[in-house]
Amino acid sequence: MRVHVAFTPEEEAAAPLGVVVDVVRATSSITQALASGYERVLCCEEIDDARALRARLGDQAVVGGERNARVIDGFDVGASPREFAGPPKAPTLVLTTTNGTRTILTAVARCEEVVLASLLNLGAVVAHALAEGRDVAILCSGFKGAFALDDAYCAGRLVEALGGEASDAAIAARVVAAAWPSPLDGLNARTYGPPGLEADIAFCAQVDLLDVVPRFSQMVGRAAEITAA
Repeated sequence: MRVHVAFTPEEEAAAPLGVVVDVVRATSSITQALASGYERVLCCEEIDDARALRARLGDQAVVGGERNARVIDGFDVGASPREFAGPPKAPTLVLTTTNGTRTILTAVARCEEVVLASLLNLGAVVAHALAEGRDVAILCSGFKGAFALDDAYCAGRLVEALGGEASDAAIAARVVAAAWPSPLDGLNARTYGPPGLEADIAFCAQVDLLDVVPRFSQMVGRAAEITAA
């Protein structure tokens, strides 16, 4: 198994198995939503796409999302994993975020299979990848096209656990992960985003809390449908 890390979605990275990381907060939130009983998450790049899906699905869906970590006006919920820790509000969550949902759609265009990883489901994703035994590309969402330490930290944890033949970028991610004494320190190394996310970051820093592997299943219009593998 070869393992590569793309630190931003703009990097030309592809593999049979794509693993998307947006640890603060999209992939953590989607994992938590599926673990809590949402049947699917429809990931949209644009706000208007999310609103249109919410209107079409009616009371069968709630719409959540953020831009620059702030809840979008008129949406039912934001993009905090803590919002999805309780019972589902509808069968479907429609979601659009600044970085993560865009990266999911990028990965879908490049990879044969796409799963989502966070620290919350680190072990479950590693077990899935090892069972598949195929080459892996870990796609970090970063922040607005730039490198982000929190995603690099999570990617490095994945690289360490997967083993295999690591690319130079994967080795670099492993070095980044080893630089921080705890997951919380690794996520708090990030330098972008507004204040007020402290509780979410602490939640996202929990390792192996959930035994769920979110997996791309199909396109629903312009949205990527994610269900539990």
